[in-house]
Amino acid sequence: MRLRGRKGILESIESQPELVVLDGTAYKGRWHEFFGNDHPIYVELGMGKGQFISTMSFRNPEINYIGVDMYDELIRRGAEKARNIWAERGVDSPPNLALLRANIEGIENIFDKGELERVYLNFSDPWPKAKHARRRLTHPRFVRKYMEALNARGEIHFKTDSQSLFEFSLNSFADMELLTRNIALNLHKDGLRDDLVPTEYEMKFYERGQNIHRIEVLIGEEPIAAWRQAKREASQVDAEAAKQDQSDDEDDAASEE
Repeated sequence: MRLRGRKGILESIESQPELVVLDGTAYKGRWHEFFGNDHPIYVELGMGKGQFISTMSFRNPEINYIGVDMYDELIRRGAEKARNIWAERGVDSPPNLALLRANIEGIENIFDKGELERVYLNFSDPWPKAKHARRRLTHPRFVRKYMEALNARGEIHFKTDSQSLFEFSLNSFADMELLTRNIALNLHKDGLRDDLVPTEYEMKFYERGQNIHRIEVLIGEEPIAAWRQAKREASQVDAEAAKQDQSDDEDDAASEE
């Protein structure tokens, strides 16, 4: 992403240490100290202008959020967006939000093992050329890094407008034998989902009528166990329904005789 420079960007973000983190390595294994609590930590890798992560922090004060991007200008815009959103509550700086300037390539140097509970990948660069496949954020080399940082409740939530990236990602998750749920090839086909916070890009794509693809990847033991339990319960319901259908058929046959 190419951004037009603006005088004073670095000075602006440096003056907001309560919201902006310029060296994430200093907090590896200590992010709860930054927030001052032990709430779950959700991270958006590639936050853009910050609409999604700021709104999520506003809606869910019991969760800590970290928005990550490598561009100073996007960090500055994200900070401005966050303060504007939280101003509705009379709060100057969101207490459960950090905006981190970092390159995702080095995420293993920023988050410790099991330190995160959720990773959001929203409209990541699709890197369409085959020779650039390793740069895609759903490539196994990145997914392994997320898996290392995620805890027993860990999940990855991925959204994209790119069909080719979505297909690549599905195969990537399958090759790694990861469980998935809630796969959507056209997320907003029945209208904008108000239970899911959209990004700036997502709203533009939705207004143009473009499909949004979404998937949730289960990493931690707890969501995997819950998924398996739900499958067992669904199978039991199906078996009972089939048994009832068979009983009804037998009753109908007997009445005809």
